[in-house]
Amino acid sequence: MPAENQYQKRYQEYEEKLQSESLLKNPREYKKVYKEFKKLAEITRLQEKISEGERQLKENKELLKNEKDKSMIELIQEEVNSLNSEALKNKNQLKLTILGDDDVNNLIMEIRAGTGGDEASLFAADLFRLYSKFCDNKKWKLEVLSLSATEVKGVKEVVFNVKGNKAYNHLKYETGVHRVQRIPQTESSGRIHTSAVSVAVLKEPEKGEVEILDKDLKVDTYRASGAGGQHVNTTDSAIRLTHVPTGIVVTCQDERSQIKNKEKALKVLLARLYERQEKEKREKFAKERKEQVGSGDRSEKVRTYNFPQGRVSEHRTKLSLYNLESFMNGEIEEVIDSLRDHFEKKKLMESDIVI
Repeated sequence: MPAENQYQKRYQEYEEKLQSESLLKNPREYKKVYKEFKKLAEITRLQEKISEGERQLKENKELLKNEKDKSMIELIQEEVNSLNSEALKNKNQLKLTILGDDDVNNLIMEIRAGTGGDEASLFAADLFRLYSKFCDNKKWKLEVLSLSATEVKGVKEVVFNVKGNKAYNHLKYETGVHRVQRIPQTESSGRIHTSAVSVAVLKEPEKGEVEILDKDLKVDTYRASGAGGQHVNTTDSAIRLTHVPTGIVVTCQDERSQIKNKEKALKVLLARLYERQEKEKREKFAKERKEQVGSGDRSEKVRTYNFPQGRVSEHRTKLSLYNLESFMNGEIEEVIDSLRDHFEKKKLMESDIVI
């Protein structure tokens, strides 16, 4: 059976499944089936579009064989070129859909100051403002889960949740080391310093995708403290969660309520476990690949922000922009689009799907 018919058959099967009474009574399973149904529906739509384009192309090529008028030949050839271009676009989109880059809405982002002392913590705070403004522009909801501030109004670490339409798809390539080159306010000689901040973008798993057994979770409580180490609360409201099998530790002390801190910490822990799960899968199927699409290698220097020159350089796409001021105010779409195109092309080159 041709691949086209296989997908159409599966699409019909899933369409029937969605009408099943037993499935309607199981919300989790229904969501899973509906997600696959949407993917199959898009595959079927693109296949039909490609078939229609091939039919039109065949008709136009037949017309070219018999046409004598020069102006008409030029018009038909223009249509043929347009159809060929559209066919390539649709086939690439079909491959990407089959490869399965689902629309994912929610994410958890972690920003941590790296090398550079106070200057690194100040830039971590700048990046947090950048992403906050970008989320505001997109009308996405941002919730801080954990924030560790410094005495110089910088940030040692901030972890936050973003909920919005395709938020993860937009921001997933921000993962990596972000390097800043600028003159610190405390530098009297005007010497440029280089500091680094690490960013991690984690997909927020849907309910049921990751499960934690009670016996695998160690919960500790302690008193919350501020930037200078002083206690900011009189009760043991801060939470430390340790996932014993993996050793992953998450802390949260932002809320005065122990229950709320535990909820936030658990959300981050689930996201980190999900990322670990996905990374293990990728490594299993891509041992020889030097760079994995979406792997989010945290050691990679992905971007440099050069303040003296007003330049932001995206190293993966070799794109340099001289609009650093507006970029730091959340206007980052051009870089995001370039990254999406770069990784989609890479994905298509590595794909062995024939259409």
